[in-house]
Amino acid sequence: MLIKYKMDRIIASDLYRYKGLVGRIGIIKGLMYEGFRYTYFLRKVQQHKRFSIGLFIYKLLLRHYRYKYGFQIPAKTHIGEGFYIGHFGTIIINSNSKIGKNCNIAPGVTIGRTNRGNKEGCPIIGNNVWIGTGTVIVGKIIIGNNVLIAPNSYVNIDIPSNSLVIGNPCKIIQKENPCEGYINYVNRN
Repeated sequence: MLIKYKMDRIIASDLYRYKGLVGRIGIIKGLMYEGFRYTYFLRKVQQHKRFSIGLFIYKLLLRHYRYKYGFQIPAKTHIGEGFYIGHFGTIIINSNSKIGKNCNIAPGVTIGRTNRGNKEGCPIIGNNVWIGTGTVIVGKIIIGNNVLIAPNSYVNIDIPSNSLVIGNPCKIIQKENPCEGYINYVNRN
């Protein structure tokens, strides 16, 4: 019962990120957004730990939307509440990556693993991170909280909190509130 309550709270936080939608009517409206639709079924698959008819149906729907929208986000990926996908289009996230609360992801983003060297592994992304179109984030790196990663950036180094990241190779600019106006409708609960 606790898992269901926690998952319902997470889904409510995800839903709120889409123009402040709440409640049952909000879920119906939210399912009109491709990003929320995919996230909803992703969370439902994560909610079911044992095989059931519900799990089977949610897995089928998640697979359908994976191909339809181009989102390759495995169900075992750890993603914090308030996840927001702005538009449909290819998004690839390695299942061993970790993403914090209130993260925005745009199309064309790849969050992947490096298979060799001192950065072998997957990224850990903090809370309140905005990731722009075409961004590639790879390796065992840590991206702090309140970070804006500009479109078409290549990130393979640690990024401190309160930073703006631009370019390839990436350049870090310390900035107070870099995500202001980019990450909206954050649930304060």
